Amino acid sequence: MSSDTTFASLGVPTSLTTVLAASGITIPTPIQAATLPDSLAGRDVLGRGRTGSGKTYAFLLPLLTRLVASKTSRQSRKPRALILAPTRELANQIQAAMTPLAKPLGITSLTIFGGVGQNPQVSALRGGVDVVVACPGRLEDLLGQGALTLDAVEITILDEADHMADMGFLPGVRRIMDRTPRSGQRMLFSATLDAGVDVIVKRFLSNPVTHQADSATSQISTMHHHIFHVRADARLPVLVDLTSAPGRTMIFTRTKHGAKKLSKQLNASGIPTVELHGNLSQNARTRNMDAFQAGAASTLVATDIAARGIHVDDVNLVIHADPPVEHKAYLHRSGRTARAGAEGIVITLMTDDQVSDVRDLTRRAGIKATTTRVDVTHPLLKQLAPGTRTLTEPLVLVAEESNAPRRNGGGRNAGGRSGGARSGGGASDGRGGPARNGSGRKPAATGGSSRGGAAGGTSQRSSGAKRSSSQGGGRSGGQGGSSSVYSTSSSRGGAAAFSSGSSIGGR
Repeated sequence: MSSDTTFASLGVPTSLTTVLAASGITIPTPIQAATLPDSLAGRDVLGRGRTGSGKTYAFLLPLLTRLVASKTSRQSRKPRALILAPTRELANQIQAAMTPLAKPLGITSLTIFGGVGQNPQVSALRGGVDVVVACPGRLEDLLGQGALTLDAVEITILDEADHMADMGFLPGVRRIMDRTPRSGQRMLFSATLDAGVDVIVKRFLSNPVTHQADSATSQISTMHHHIFHVRADARLPVLVDLTSAPGRTMIFTRTKHGAKKLSKQLNASGIPTVELHGNLSQNARTRNMDAFQAGAASTLVATDIAARGIHVDDVNLVIHADPPVEHKAYLHRSGRTARAGAEGIVITLMTDDQVSDVRDLTRRAGIKATTTRVDVTHPLLKQLAPGTRTLTEPLVLVAEESNAPRRNGGGRNAGGRSGGARSGGGASDGRGGPARNGSGRKPAATGGSSRGGAAGGTSQRSSGAKRSSSQGGGRSGGQGGSSSVYSTSSSRGGAAAFSSGSSIGGR
């Protein structure tokens, strides 16, 4: 890509480049530079690029450009464009990236997902929206109820298609795409092109132009891989030391139970931590992500639900507390750091009985990792996670179980498989929501290197400042499931607490 390449030179209109430039986004990423000329021209596009390559803007910019140029108008129950995503979190991030771009154009959008009540979604569809960002399960439910039709869709986008295949969504995707007009433009973005995805391409894309920028298995020069060979009893102390350093950390476990247990252990050790897995209600998942993004929690412990499509600024350390089974999962987990050229460290914890499995995993992933036998005193810990270690007073996790029935939360999307948004599924008219950079990044909510800092200021983990769920317009409890509250008693007097459900600083 030439250094002179700009969004404007690729054909993106001034109305959009102005919004991008206001956020400091002026240079297209390779996948954007490769696909935009064809997608803006209306061609069907197959874009292949690894996670963090900027695929979101690669399809949002042509989608909005072409909708503005279209002579059609908004109609009740008939969206003009459809974006399919595999998870609630990814749908949420697509909506957040689109909102500031769509606002000056007068384009409205709606997220459709399971795990929350469908009535706001049905009501918004009745009023008419231009773009629907949806996950397959709830969308099929609403199609079956007649809440919307897809015969007016001019542009269909399938994001993270290989993840759709991994989650078993492709049959639903085929049924949905069969209901969109054959004459419409279709774009498919995927990190890999497995057999299931190839079937979708051959069936629904017409003479597609294929572009690839950075394969899913290519080494990222700014990502540094390490394997820590640890005794089983050293696993938690090593994790506590690493996560008590300044900066954001994402830790991956193999099971939902493992994520919950480790989150409790880290909180009890003085690390503000939230969890993300399929056993949480949608509201709890959203609130926990808000706390992590805002800096109220410095560490996120997650299952592979967060391995794809999740972007949080300045995650400089990813830890595989449990090595994944599949090499693709390793690559996607690791892709939460070293995004858009930033530096990132990836650490895999390996016990004696995991040596052969981890060796096979890294070989299949095509990565070269440095293996070191460590304990909590090893100097490599502070080399890879530098800075003063800071702990709060002992934190206690209090799980507040809600017995209220979940309204319309079942169906295909139950159990956390389909996507959602912070809006609770309501329509967006373009108000609010920060723009992102060329890879879909959002400006960090916190300043400085203090892990415990809330948006708009700094704090120390041991401070007595109170972060309650009422602060910053935090959301109230979820519809079913559990809502986690982390509290700490300060020796200086007064209660220092924050809720994993609070939205620090308001949005």
